Order: sequence, then structure tokens, then C-alpha cells
Amino acid sequence: MPYDPSAFPPFAVTVDLVVLTVRRHALCALAVRRGEAPFQGRWALPGGFVRADEDLAQAAARELAEETGLRVHDPAAPAQDNGAHLEQLATYGDPKRDPRMRVVSVAHLALAPDLPAPRAGGDASNARWAPVEELLQQGGHGRDGEPVAPLAFDHAQILADGVERARSKIEYSSLATAFCPPEFTVGELRRVYEAVWGVALDPRNFHRKVTGTPGFLVPTGGTTTRQGGRPAQLFRAGGATLLNPPMLRPEV
Repeated sequence: MPYDPSAFPPFAVTVDLVVLTVRRHALCALAVRRGEAPFQGRWALPGGFVRADEDLAQAAARELAEETGLRVHDPAAPAQDNGAHLEQLATYGDPKRDPRMRVVSVAHLALAPDLPAPRAGGDASNARWAPVEELLQQGGHGRDGEPVAPLAFDHAQILADGVERARSKIEYSSLATAFCPPEFTVGELRRVYEAVWGVALDPRNFHRKVTGTPGFLVPTGGTTTRQGGRPAQLFRAGGATLLNPPMLRPEV
């Protein structure tokens, strides 16, 4: 039998972004308030429909640039102040996830250093960085006293999956450095781990582990006093992508 495209119902493909950063020592995600139906007025993850001339990576990179002004970091290029780590997270295809029509979303995880206040774009009426715990709350009130409603669509599940991906991946990979500027101190890296994992870490043990892991950190030869106190040694990310031994997440 010849293939008949009309025998299959049409559906749309979107990309949704879990954009994580560390602000004021807390793991935060980018959220946009929807300006149009469905879920008008509700907070959601940024994203949009894949255009006819785009592949998934191009669509995710475009949405990231439109929502944050960030470009995707190229590992082969020199360190960039404004580059973000971007990777595909998972695919979500519940037939009822979007009331407009059948929509399959290919979610992506983006990580970047402390970012400025976001700007709303597309069909969003507002945008903000919010602590992930607040966005994942079901009811109650946020830190600013605003009532917290569940995220639109299935975005709470997508956000939870993205946060868990980040938490687990910094155990065995150098991904935590994606939250840091090109040059950073061990103390700044430790605060990334503490924010992502939601635990306090012993500074001396952490310093011993990260500086003793081959290929994880490379000294730049410089120091900084931006944390106050004595000058702290500056490092950059090394060439290792997998950490051996891994940085095991403490049990809480």
C-alpha cells in the first residue's frame, strides 16, 4: 500500500526550555506569564513552535536567544561570557497536554551563569527568574507574597525533570561550571553545588575534591577579592567532561 499522509492526523511540535541559573545563592528558572489563551495569565516555561525550516536544536537555540539574549556555547570556541549550555532533555506527548490541538514538546535544558532580568517576548506578557521550589509549589504563596498557581500545560513535570537532570549530572560531569563565569573561585563553584543540590557543603572537603579531580579545574594564575577577605585563586573549567571520582550528592 502506498503511503498516504492524509491517513494520519496532523500535530505540531514545540520546544520548551528549562533555563536554570543561580541567583542570590538559589537555583532559579526562567518563567514567563502567558499573555494569550490557553492558560492566559499563568506562569509557564519559555518556548514556542518549531518552524518549518528549523531542526529541533535550531528552534531551541532561537527560543533561547529570543527569551534571554543568550547564544549557545560552542565547546570548540574560546570561553564566552554570554554562552549557555544547551542539551535536549526529554519529549512530552500526552494527547491532552495542550487543549488547542495535538502538540508534542521536545524540552531542552539550558544552564548559564547569573543572568540579568529577563525580557518578555512572543506571547508572554511578563518574565522573571523564580526559585525552582516556588515554581514547583502547588498552591500557597511565593516569596513575593503572590499566590502560586500550578505552571501551565505540563510544565511543572518538565521543570522537575530538568532540575533533577541538572542535580544528577553535576555529580559525574563538569556541568556545574556552566553556572559559573569563565573564571571563578572554588568558593563560587561550591555555592553552585549548594544551590543546585539544596544542601550545605564543607568548604575544605569540597576544595580538596574539586582541585584533586583530574581535568576538572585549571588554575588561571590570577586571584580575586570579589568575595571579600583574602585573595582567592581563580580557575577555569578543565577539559574533563566526566569526573572520576564523581562528586556524590549528599543524602538529605
